[in-house]
Amino acid sequence: MTQSSSQHRQAALIYNPIKVDEKRLRATVRELSRTAGWAHPAFYPTTVMDAGQGMTREALDRGVDVVLVAGGDGTVRAVAEEMAGTGVPLSIVPSGTGNLLARNLGLPLLDPDAMIRAALRGFRHPIDIGWAKLTRANGETGEHAFVVLAGMGLDADMIANTRPDLKKSVGWVAYVDGAARSLPNAKPFRIVYQADESRLHSTKVHSVLFANCGTLPAGISLIPSASITDGEMDIAIIQPTGPLGWLGVWRKIWWDNSVLRRFRAGRLVLQRRGKDASVRYLRAQSIEAAAVAPTPIELDGDGFGLAVRIECRVDPGALLVTLPEGHRTDAL
Repeated sequence: MTQSSSQHRQAALIYNPIKVDEKRLRATVRELSRTAGWAHPAFYPTTVMDAGQGMTREALDRGVDVVLVAGGDGTVRAVAEEMAGTGVPLSIVPSGTGNLLARNLGLPLLDPDAMIRAALRGFRHPIDIGWAKLTRANGETGEHAFVVLAGMGLDADMIANTRPDLKKSVGWVAYVDGAARSLPNAKPFRIVYQADESRLHSTKVHSVLFANCGTLPAGISLIPSASITDGEMDIAIIQPTGPLGWLGVWRKIWWDNSVLRRFRAGRLVLQRRGKDASVRYLRAQSIEAAAVAPTPIELDGDGFGLAVRIECRVDPGALLVTLPEGHRTDAL
């Protein structure tokens, strides 16, 4: 790229001013844009009234060449919702507490400048994005994007019970407190679900998770087989039974998925062990689940109220992201 052509290229930064060091971040994007020969960047701080969708539309209408997003998982989700299908690359600058999409992409969490440089000089790679159509008890519907996972049931209730002040001070660990508040009153609920064109199923669950990718903070592998580039969605049905049921869930997600699967000997142990019904996995391009009563919903860690039905689908390769030069994509 010649100096004259690059000067016509422009980046936009959409950021949550509560989650980032605004002065430093703007100065860094401005300086690295100048060094790369790009035009002065456009800046869009999010507001209480606009989590990022409106700002993203403004940036795209402006004709920017790349959009950088810095904020919590909710900000990333909102911006990705508008970026999907546009062909304009999105660069995730790790910030906030969860960094769920950044973790699943293997991005440098402690080096935000690397992702700013990647936006200006890195390479682009397509990833899948999920869409969740929610039906409320009054019949109203609305569709929203998610980049990591959508949840129905206990996980959404746990997020609703997580204290914002605690989350701000200790990060993702605050969800442990939210879980402690939710578990004592947790009760299974009945759902009817159908994956792709399969037959209808009816079962009692505590939670259903619809995953575009499967890694959580602290190296927890919620769904080890989930891939963000395979054009499919992974579904986890959480249904512990008996007084020790939650121990089975913990063993499956933390010990089996996140520890044993990393080692050859551990994988052999899992092959010889019988199936654990506390967590069941499915894979589909689309799935629909309906509950008898309004049930809490979450998308990428943000509560989305109550719904009686959720229809999730995957949109293969619809989101173009920037990655640092030489970044491995075979594990995505």
